[in-house]
Amino acid sequence: MSLDAVTLAVLRGRLERIADEMDATLFRSAFNPIIAEAHDACHGLYHAATGATLVQGTSGLPIFVGAMAFAVKAVIDTVPAERVAPGQTYLFNDPYAGGTHLNDFRLVRPVFRDGALFCWLASVGHWLDFGGNVAGGFNPRAVDSCQEGVRIPPVLFADRDGIRADIAAILAANSRTPDANWGDLNGQLNALDLGEARLADLFAEYGAGVVREALDALSARADKMMRAHIAALPDGHYAVEDYLDGDGVDDRPLTIRLDMVVAGERLSLDFSRTDAACRGPLNIARATAIAAVYVALKHVFADVPANSGVLAPIDIVIAPGSLLAAEAPRPVGGYTETVLRVIDTVFAAVGLADPSRAQGNPYATINALSLTGERSAAEGGKRWVMFCFFGGGLGASRHGDGLSHGNNPISTAVIPPLEILEASYPVLFRQWALREGSGGAGTHRGGLGAIYEIETLTDAEVSLLGERGRFPPKGANGGGPAALNRFLVETEAGFVAPPGVSKATGLALPAGRAVRIESPGGGGWGDPAGRDPQAAARDRALGYTKA
Repeated sequence: MSLDAVTLAVLRGRLERIADEMDATLFRSAFNPIIAEAHDACHGLYHAATGATLVQGTSGLPIFVGAMAFAVKAVIDTVPAERVAPGQTYLFNDPYAGGTHLNDFRLVRPVFRDGALFCWLASVGHWLDFGGNVAGGFNPRAVDSCQEGVRIPPVLFADRDGIRADIAAILAANSRTPDANWGDLNGQLNALDLGEARLADLFAEYGAGVVREALDALSARADKMMRAHIAALPDGHYAVEDYLDGDGVDDRPLTIRLDMVVAGERLSLDFSRTDAACRGPLNIARATAIAAVYVALKHVFADVPANSGVLAPIDIVIAPGSLLAAEAPRPVGGYTETVLRVIDTVFAAVGLADPSRAQGNPYATINALSLTGERSAAEGGKRWVMFCFFGGGLGASRHGDGLSHGNNPISTAVIPPLEILEASYPVLFRQWALREGSGGAGTHRGGLGAIYEIETLTDAEVSLLGERGRFPPKGANGGGPAALNRFLVETEAGFVAPPGVSKATGLALPAGRAVRIESPGGGGWGDPAGRDPQAAARDRALGYTKA
């Protein structure tokens, strides 16, 4: 059988829509604003035998999609094939088995057709809290994964008889926010139910054989398109490096080094010279590093279908024991920061090979902020935990200025609206504004970061895990760097920066005082002397810059 182009396009749209509907189902039913509002979740379809990505949605986090192939493979490797049956759902959060960090819970379900396993459906969502020393899970002082939360290996959580109440009880007992987690868990189960029903409708309309042929054709198309893009790059060796402020435990920079080699239709990305694993939580597992490469390449070559074919012509080399190949019990809670720096190095290497694709660095830190305290007696005195991430500026390119107050390349997530955060937690936003002058100068200016000033209405404890406090986002093709990240805590003497620059934990914040994040902008592109005078005048008129 050979699919015609129209049928293939229709099936691609239908399959992507299934993943999109699964995303929407969870977003609309989750209890946790990080999923419901920020969309820190993802769904997809995965290969029955290998776990390779078949289809991802357009609204889920790309970094999750890249890592989920390894998560599904972890279930395949853990559960004997003869024990896999219709109606089962496996649950886990193990960051070393296709996970990212302990807050991100994976649910994986087999889909059968005519008695045979056809594919896997998977859902991942960021739960608000799951144990560990720091409420919300982002512990910048962790030296062991046990200090970050509770690690759950792949376990059978549900079957046709329903969910396992004993496992649900374990999940509830190990969280400061069991009600929120329970709501998110049910939202993920509902998303899998919907995905299974939509696939059944598609099988009934086209037949499982046609759907399988479409999935194979889409993977082959992604492989072919990636080879064409690689072949268009000049053959050669391109070396880049970038830095992390420190791991939160040892006050020294960490270096990620990439040697990219283009040879015809194949691309080698060699991270062997990257620093060894650190004591603090900025390590990432090898699967997470490969997922970061996937995300970076999909940004650069956006027209390629999002499936495992993207990586088919890519050789990825990661040294065992390095920062990018963590094994248990190395802490990995700050994985977002390291992933973002991996993406920066891939962007920079491609920009060296093809300057027309060069772009300034994005702000490249999520500024993971955790606030926790107890509500007033009138509100029941219950513990509250607010976790949030924040925006910043994106890099400029030959096409124009960078986007101000955007989201990082690892995600399509949105920053939760302040109205939702204020309604959900005892906090008050004093300020939420663009940060003047934070974008890198250039022919095209980097996007602006933002200022967030958040007052707590009860006594609270504060933790932050961020980056770019010592090494600013770089410009490209002569463009200037962006402003550094700044984190400040209000004291009797005014706002002061904690010693860790971009990381802090266990800071006491009395009611009525605030924390302030001043996020970086994006790097500039091109010689600043070449900027259009009218564009510069507009920047000054709008208060984007003073000069």
